[in-house]
Amino acid sequence: MSSLTLAVRDSSTMLRRNLLHARRYPSLTLNLLLTPIMMLLLFVYIFGDVMSAGMGGGADRSAYIAYLVPGLLLMTVGSTTIGTAVSVSNDMTEGIIARFRTMAIHRGSVLVGHVIGSVLQSVASVVLVGAVGVAIGFRSVDATALEWLAAFGLLTMFALALTWIAVGMGMVSPNAEAASNNALPLIFLPLISSAFVPVDAMPGWFQPIAQYQPFTPAIETLRGLLLGTEIGNNGWLALGWCLALSVLGYFWSKAVFNRDPK
Repeated sequence: MSSLTLAVRDSSTMLRRNLLHARRYPSLTLNLLLTPIMMLLLFVYIFGDVMSAGMGGGADRSAYIAYLVPGLLLMTVGSTTIGTAVSVSNDMTEGIIARFRTMAIHRGSVLVGHVIGSVLQSVASVVLVGAVGVAIGFRSVDATALEWLAAFGLLTMFALALTWIAVGMGMVSPNAEAASNNALPLIFLPLISSAFVPVDAMPGWFQPIAQYQPFTPAIETLRGLLLGTEIGNNGWLALGWCLALSVLGYFWSKAVFNRDPK
């Protein structure tokens, strides 16, 4: 068989392995998925009236739901990839990677299996959180089929980018607890983005922090696609962040994986 055929075969095997792990031990994925769902319900039903009033312009709770859901969808992506960091760290510390190194398999298939499996889990989690959003009142009546397709593509690209970063974090972590802690920025960054309130409503000194980070342009792009609001240059910024994070995470993970074991 050609090297490409071997790579595809071995990557498919590693993907099945990771999906089986996720099915047999769903507690980590469920715990990470509950975070954005609880945030969604909390900000809609507890803080919804106050937050919508703070947005001005006569906004009500339904308007705030429409504003909130795109940000929570991207927060879901960040939450799900923490499980990837933990899973990769377990593989690195429990000896299975050392075993894989002695086998006649494509070296990159181990990482590719983790990445594809995590992206599939992220997409499934986004669909579930989106369904909860629709159940509590989110509507996207102005989005065309092309805009829905673009929104799905953005979520998938963002999941791929964050997954490669999470793989690198997992590989350099000495244990699962450290991997979980190292990946916390993937949940923390959405909290200081435009996911919950507009950047213009934040203190002036804090606005650059919220503006110049990966989540804000991605959230504004997704919000524009789903709600028909202005996107501006956020679309290009979101694509740039996705590309930069994917390349950084890929080469970082590859370098650590190819490093001779101590």
